[in-house]
Amino acid sequence: MRRLEAAGIPYTLTAYQYDAEELSVAKIATENNLMLERIFKTLVLKTDTGDVIVAVTPGDKQLDTKALAKESNCKKVVLADSQQLLALTGYIRGGCSPVGMKKNFPVIVDASALSFERIYVNAGMRGLLMELSPQDLQRACGGVFAQIV
Repeated sequence: MRRLEAAGIPYTLTAYQYDAEELSVAKIATENNLMLERIFKTLVLKTDTGDVIVAVTPGDKQLDTKALAKESNCKKVVLADSQQLLALTGYIRGGCSPVGMKKNFPVIVDASALSFERIYVNAGMRGLLMELSPQDLQRACGGVFAQIV
C-alpha cells in the first residue's frame, strides 16, 4: 500500500474474513459478497531455468501454465513451493500481493482484468484486499497483460 501511495495510485481496502485452513478465492468471494471474477489471485511460479515469475489470474479461472510459459519465453513453469513464498516474496500463502514483493519479479496479469473498471488483489496479508484499476495495478507492479487462463 505504501508503494501505491508513493506512486499516487488510488485504491480502496476491503477487509474480509478468512479461514486459514481454506484460503480459496471462491470461499472469500461467497462469504464476503464479492464477485469471484473480480478477485484476482497472485500465483508465484518458477520457470524451468529457476527464475521466479508472478501470475495474476481471476478467481473463477485456472492458470494455463503452457500459456504462461510461452508468454515468459520458457519451456515450463510450476508453482513455487509454498514453504519458499516468504523468503522469495516477503509474503505468506494467502497473503501474497503482486505489489511490493521483496524483488521485482516479472508480473503477468491475465488480460481479462481489462474487462473490469476495478479489480481486487491481495493487499499483502490474509484478510485484506485492495481494489484498483487494472491499469493502476500494471503501473504499480510493472506487469504486462496476456491471456494466461
